[in-house]
Amino acid sequence: MKYNVFIDGQEGTTGLKIVEDLSKLANIEVMRIDADKRKNTTERSKLLNQADLVFLCLPDSAARESIELIKNTDTRVINTSTAFRTDNDWVFGLPEIKGQRELIRAASKLSVPGCHATGFILTIRPLIDAGLLQKDYPISCYSLTGYSGAGRSGIEEYENPVHIASKLLHAPKHYALRLDHKHLPEMSMYAGLSHEPLFTPVIANYRQGMAMTIPLISRMLPKKSTAQEIHEALAEYYSSEPFIHVMPFQSEAYHDHGRFDITACNHTNRLEIFVFGNNDNINIISRYDNLGKGASGAAIQNMNLMLGFDECNGLVK
Repeated sequence: MKYNVFIDGQEGTTGLKIVEDLSKLANIEVMRIDADKRKNTTERSKLLNQADLVFLCLPDSAARESIELIKNTDTRVINTSTAFRTDNDWVFGLPEIKGQRELIRAASKLSVPGCHATGFILTIRPLIDAGLLQKDYPISCYSLTGYSGAGRSGIEEYENPVHIASKLLHAPKHYALRLDHKHLPEMSMYAGLSHEPLFTPVIANYRQGMAMTIPLISRMLPKKSTAQEIHEALAEYYSSEPFIHVMPFQSEAYHDHGRFDITACNHTNRLEIFVFGNNDNINIISRYDNLGKGASGAAIQNMNLMLGFDECNGLVK
């Protein structure tokens, strides 16, 4: 059986990658909209209601407008924007959370997690579920991402020949300095925290690849767990997951002469979790592609579950 799929916002960074991924799948028919009709409400409404499944790759306000246009109760929706991620009427699309796959398979409205939130939740949630981290732990974390995480405008800015020549954007740049990043609500909600973490995102002058880093202090944990014990808990939690790999403890085999390669998971839907440290201090780093598991790859993974396909269909592990 073939499914008709429409991408509303197919010219954006995530939309373009989803179109590319879907074009490789024989059981998916991508519905196209003419470039000059992308903002035509009548034309968009027709396609939104004819589709078996819709991807919304739009800014929050535009995504909300598109939802209002969908009257066909059989049309299933996957939203990639921040809108609806903490809405109880929508399913959060992170299959690796225990019990979430069943909800995703039955979902009619689903939100794909934010790129920063993905690595954070997948690191913290298992530790809280295991009682190794308290819900009110004062978590501080930071995430380093390639400039494609800023979307089309970010790509155009960083690939502008004038900026390249001037080295204006040569060095990494912290942002969201008011500590109000839009991913914070979903980070705390789905990680199981009672308070939002202190989160600092950093954008750097390379196209894609992401590393979410979370330090923990053993003496402040409920069981004063060591780095080794934290690693064992994460490895057990994800032992059967196809896309989540907990890497060998303290392993140097995955380093570049003692330096961490952020881009090693690019062009895959894989997320690798590393645990470093000792009896006192713990550092957890999750590495993944902000355009893969952090965006379009996650969207395709959720689509596979919703339509009854193999979860890994069309994705690189």
